[in-house]
Parts: sequence; C-alpha cells; structure tokens
Amino acid sequence: MCGIVGYVGPEACAPILLDGLRRLEYRGYDSAGLAVHGGAGSIDVRRAVGKLRNLEGALRERPLEGQVGIGHTRWATHGRPSEVNAHPHVAGGIAVVHNGIIENHLEVRRQLLEKGCEILSDTDTELVAHLVHLEVAQGKDIETAVRAVLNTIEGAYAIAVLSVDEPERIVVAKSASPLVIGLAEGETYCASDVPALLPYTRRMVFLEDEEMAVLEAGGARITTLKGEPVERAETQIDWSPVMAEKAGYKHFMLKEIFEQPRALEDTLRGRLDRQNGAIRGEEIGLAPEKAKAIDRVVLLACGTSHHAAMTGRYFIETMARIPTVVELASEFRGRGAVIGEGDLVIAVSQSGETLDTLMAAKEAKAGGATVLAIANVIGSAIPRMADAVFYTHAGPEIGVASTKCFTTQVVNLLMVAAWLGHQRGAMSDEALAELVEDLARMPQLVSDTLKGTRQLVANLARRYVDARDVLFLGRGLSFPIALEGALKLKEISYVHAEGYAAGEMKHGPIALIDSTVPVVVLAPKDSSYERSIGNLEEAKAREAMVIAIGTEGDEKAREVSHDLIEIPEVPEALTPFLTVLPLQLYAYYVADFKGTDVDQPRNLAKTVTVE
Repeated sequence: MCGIVGYVGPEACAPILLDGLRRLEYRGYDSAGLAVHGGAGSIDVRRAVGKLRNLEGALRERPLEGQVGIGHTRWATHGRPSEVNAHPHVAGGIAVVHNGIIENHLEVRRQLLEKGCEILSDTDTELVAHLVHLEVAQGKDIETAVRAVLNTIEGAYAIAVLSVDEPERIVVAKSASPLVIGLAEGETYCASDVPALLPYTRRMVFLEDEEMAVLEAGGARITTLKGEPVERAETQIDWSPVMAEKAGYKHFMLKEIFEQPRALEDTLRGRLDRQNGAIRGEEIGLAPEKAKAIDRVVLLACGTSHHAAMTGRYFIETMARIPTVVELASEFRGRGAVIGEGDLVIAVSQSGETLDTLMAAKEAKAGGATVLAIANVIGSAIPRMADAVFYTHAGPEIGVASTKCFTTQVVNLLMVAAWLGHQRGAMSDEALAELVEDLARMPQLVSDTLKGTRQLVANLARRYVDARDVLFLGRGLSFPIALEGALKLKEISYVHAEGYAAGEMKHGPIALIDSTVPVVVLAPKDSSYERSIGNLEEAKAREAMVIAIGTEGDEKAREVSHDLIEIPEVPEALTPFLTVLPLQLYAYYVADFKGTDVDQPRNLAKTVTVE
C-alpha cells in the first residue's frame, strides 16, 4: 500500500505534491519522490529514502520548478527501501508512480532484458515505465501507450504517468487499487485517497477498476481500458482532513480492522494458482529439496505474532506432517536451545525489527538452522539476516494493536504449510486445489463477517463495558485466537482478560467464573465442536454471561449461550480468519466506550526494539 498524488494546473506543483504526500504518509513511509515537468523537454526527479522530511531536505537543496507533476510515498512490496527503488521511476522520457503489485513482473522483466532495456531497480514499477517508453518509441501518444501496456500486465495497480513529449497532461489508471480525481477551477488532481486533496477541492470523481483518465488543467476525461468513454458524476466530499485520513473511521484501529479483506487479498495476490490448484512457492524462497529435508520446524515470535505462530504450528503439523514447536523469542534467547541443520526456523514479526525475535533467529542461524522470515516491512532487519523471506502485504499499520498484520501473518503461514505439505507428498493435489479455492474466497468472507457482526458486537461491548474481568476460551485452532482476543482487550481497554485452552478450565480457571464475568467461547463447527459446547454449558451453569462465537445457524450454540455471534461456515483451517474478527471488534468498542487512547494505548509501542 503506497500513496500517489498528481497535479496539473497553473501553480507550482512541488509544494502541492509534497503536501498531498504528507497527508498520505500513513500509506507508506520508507521512501518518497516527485517527478515534475521542468520545461525545455525534461522531467526532473527527486527521491529520498525514509520519511518525507528527507525528500523535503532534498528539495530545499535542489528545488523543482514546474506546474505538472506526480509524487509517491512508498510502502515496499518489491525491492528493499533505497533511493534507486524509490518512485517515480523513469525510462526514456516516461515517469511512473504506482501503488499495487504486478503479478507477472518476473516474466515482464525477462522480456525487457531480452530487448536490451537497462533496469536499475528491483521494483515491478520500473518495468511499467520501460513498457510505456517502448510503446511511445513506436510513435504512440501517452494515452494509447499506457492503454496498450495495461492490457498486458497482470495484478493490482493505481498508476500516474508523465511523458516528456506531452507536458500538459497526466495519464492515470486503476485496477484493484484506489485512485480518486479532484476537480477545481483550472486545476486537476489525483491521489490514492481523499485526504491528499481536501485542502484544494471537495469535488471528487472516483475511478473504477479497469478505467483510465487523462488529466489536464481543464478537467479529466475518463475511458475504459478498451477506450470506451465513461461519464461519471462528481462526488462532493464533506469530511474533515483528519476524518478523511482515517477514511471516515473514528480510529486507525477500526479502519485497519476493516482493511483486512484488502490486506488478505494483497497478500494472496500472485501466490494462488487457481488454474492449477497450487500455491506459487517461488516467493517463499525455499528450494523443493530443502522442503523435503526438513526434520523439524521451530516458530519464533512475540506478542500477537506469537499467536499467529501458534496457528502456524497447527497448519504445518496437519498439512505438512512435520514436527513443529512454537517458541516465545524472548524465552528462546540465551537458553542454549537445541537447534541443528535439519531445522527450519520461521521468525514471525510484523515490523521485521522485533529485537527478541531478531536475536533468537540469529542464534538459530548460528546453530545451523535455515531461517525463513515472515514480515510486513521490506528490507527490515529480520528479513535481511534470514535465508529466505515471505512478505505479508498488509500495508502500514498505524494502530499499536495489530489486526490486519495478524491475519496476513496467519495466511502466509497457511500457504507455507500447504506448500511444504505438497512438496513432501503429505498433501494431495485435490486437497491443495480445494484449499486454494477456499483461500480465494476468504477476503469476501472476511468482509461479510465484519459487516454482519459489527453492530451486534458493539452492542455487547456496551453491555459489558464495565466488566473488570473477561475470559476467552478456545480449543485447537481457536485456542490461539482466544489468546489473541484477550490480548487485544488488555492492550487497548486495560481490562483484565485471560485466554485459556478450553480443556484447561477445570484445572483452575473455572474458579474465576461468576455472574460478573463475561466468558467468550469460540465454538465454530470444527473437530473440537462438541467439547467446546460442553465448555459453554459449564460456564453457563456457573452463572457466567456466555458469549459464543459459532457457525451460522447453530441453534445448539444459541441455546446454551446468552449471545451468539455467527460466522459463515468454512473449513476448519480457515476458521481463525473469521473467529478473530468479532474479538478485534469487541476489544475496539470496549476501549472506545471507555474513552481510552485506542490507537496509542499507554505504555505500548508499535515495535519493540529494546529489551
């Protein structure tokens, strides 16, 4: 998830573009850049690594002059953060900024190299610049050239393109990534999100998928990728700038909860081969021979990532039939853990910088293990030291309490488990093909579940907002989700909450239950269903207020609980993606009703980089 902006009009564009990027910096902040028509047949580019202030410093030293330009703030998906990988990318007289992922980038790169193109970066975006340049070199105008290129690439994109030969316009297009056009008197803008444009205009036009537009000072002309004209009415936006930054949500955490369908879709994109019913394992970075030689898997993580790792253990043992252990990275460090060459160590970290996980992974690597990193930040410390890395594509997560990063970690671990299982012959072609289809449906199911449970969960949170203690119970795959639900509630509402394996209730936790304690029991229709229903009954018999999370239409669960939150029926391996959603919402609403600082809870930081 990156941010793009563009401007065509009579004003100096660099300050406008910078201001727009500043309002989009929540979408990415590992590098930034501008490209501006500089007159005399040139496009001038400034780029810088890191936060936007570094680009501002570069512009103070070497200002950009011109009235037409594009800008970009980056969240890396291909190529580590560096100046050469920063946008805009230039080929010949073409400059491009891009938000999204080009799925067939490897094949396109190979074709361009065969044609003699000099590719300087590791990004997929530079390839688009070269493709457009080749079309323009054949005599096509910029609009026709962009249309031709977009009909050959696969994946998600929102792009803005400048041509040195057409200094009065910008060509933009989108597919599966957002793009909005802003209209003002004698000025036209574009951006990834509304916040970038609110200081300049409230008149917006939203591009739909497979559409492109030519922006000039006098307005925008929209067509389909096939060239058919599109008429679309303007939308008048009445959000405040702060409200718009959060897309109308009250807090970043709530926005990020509802971004999970998009985050899952981006993380799955290009990795599911639905035609052949397979997981494309190239990005995992392990050779098939290595997959077959693994004796044991060790998962290292902290906090929410540790709960994701616990689901990963279930996936790997079930699908790949490899002995697997999960370790808190902070406890693994320094104890002289037995590790060897037959071990695959999977280090899971949202930021890729978590100190305990980094140091534990280094110890494991020194002991001869192969280290696979699962992280959300390209080029961060853990991926750099690892032997292989399988990135999530959740985009920046502003709220301290992780939500979308958790679900994308879980889906990456599921894909790793399925790929390993298939490589080792533990998972059949038929089972893998079925899983691939189920995964492809998951983003929509997550979206439906969020919409379907939001109001009910908010009502429950209001009812139990004053509860001083809350218990979360789950079995099997629902156990780590119960832990995650309790952690979320603790993190942001400061309520005492505990997650337990439901089978352990009678070994102590049941003593905590009385009429003042809400008990949340995860009871989807899975292999542990009947025993989970038994735990529901035990809690209710002790006068607890029981909230069940169960499968749609489960009348038995409804009868033995005070409230039932229903989720769609899915295969057991996919239940965590749905059961976690009401728990995230519950934690959010309890905290909101209590008036705590949801996005920046006390004593917590987004990334723990000190001991």
